[in-house]
Amino acid sequence: MAEYKILIPPPKTHRMAWTVTVLAVVVVGVAAGVFVAGRHNKGPRQSAQGRNTPVTQALQVVSTTPATGASNVSSNQVVRVHLSLPVTGTTGMPTFNPSVTGTWKKVGSTSLTFAATTPFIPTSTETLTIPAGAAGLHSTGGQVLAAPVTVTFTVAQASTERLQQLLAQLNYLPLSFTPAGPLSSPTMAVTAQAGTFAWRWPNTPSSLTSLWTEGEENVVTKGALEDFENQNGLTVDGIAGTAVWSALLADMGTGKVDANPYVYVFVSKQLPEALTLFANGDPLLANIPVNTGAPGADTTDGTYPVFEHVLSSRMKGTNPDGSTYDDPNVPWASFFLGGDALHGFVRATYGSPQSNGCVEMTIANAAKVWPLTPIGTLVTVVGPAS
Repeated sequence: MAEYKILIPPPKTHRMAWTVTVLAVVVVGVAAGVFVAGRHNKGPRQSAQGRNTPVTQALQVVSTTPATGASNVSSNQVVRVHLSLPVTGTTGMPTFNPSVTGTWKKVGSTSLTFAATTPFIPTSTETLTIPAGAAGLHSTGGQVLAAPVTVTFTVAQASTERLQQLLAQLNYLPLSFTPAGPLSSPTMAVTAQAGTFAWRWPNTPSSLTSLWTEGEENVVTKGALEDFENQNGLTVDGIAGTAVWSALLADMGTGKVDANPYVYVFVSKQLPEALTLFANGDPLLANIPVNTGAPGADTTDGTYPVFEHVLSSRMKGTNPDGSTYDDPNVPWASFFLGGDALHGFVRATYGSPQSNGCVEMTIANAAKVWPLTPIGTLVTVVGPAS
């Protein structure tokens, strides 16, 4: 009888235990991963308990128009300030230095626009300050700027055409200007307007009218500008800077016009040499005998504005023959070109070239001419006909 052995496999206890252990580790690892992932995926606005907490966003200036450092900004530029948050209220608004009249308005929820009622002054440098803290702008959520923001820009020069229009309207030119209509906006006060220039007097001499060109720099405009500067206590340099434009607009606003007659002096070197002074287009002092520069010290032909106006002047220098002179009290002097002036001087005769470049006349005649030839008065010197 055969003998059979029944093989019984060894117990699986250790294998099953290992399997269970692995499964347990996997389960624990997954659970831990879920826990870690949950912590890392939690947003910054969520607390450990899962509740949302508010995050404060700072109020900031995003941009401005014009940007800081901008140049040649139009005098009627619309200024805008763009903010990072909606703002509320009407306090703490930006300010200008030099000041400009107008009001700030909200445009949308995050922008402010300045509605000016006067133009920015040509050639001026403006500083816009946006205040910070409790005294400044507030967002609808109560946020404020952490620090003030300043924006600086430079305004463009206005046109020669507009300068001429204003000088004409204020009676500093021998021409009038009639605008085609009222200003479309107060901010257009330094912008050239449509309109017409016309000579104020029918008898204005051609030697003066020939010097004028509308819209271009010329000696007629320069003389009028220097007269305006002198009458307004400004530096007399014939340059329309910030102070000039401010004074022009101020006088236009008050209607303050030049009450003096418009005077023009014509000096002829045709023998006998003579001076004629025109007031408002008519010869007020005609054919006054004068002496211009002797050969070698000729009085230069051309037209020049008077730039210095004194009761008396010390004059010294060298004559064409090499001799020197020193005259301490030359009376009634109106200087128009370097050391050349209209003035009184004692000579035996008048009407021929005898001076060292000046236009000399009797002291009595000079006393008549001097009060009528202030700074800005145009003096034309013309040589003899060839």
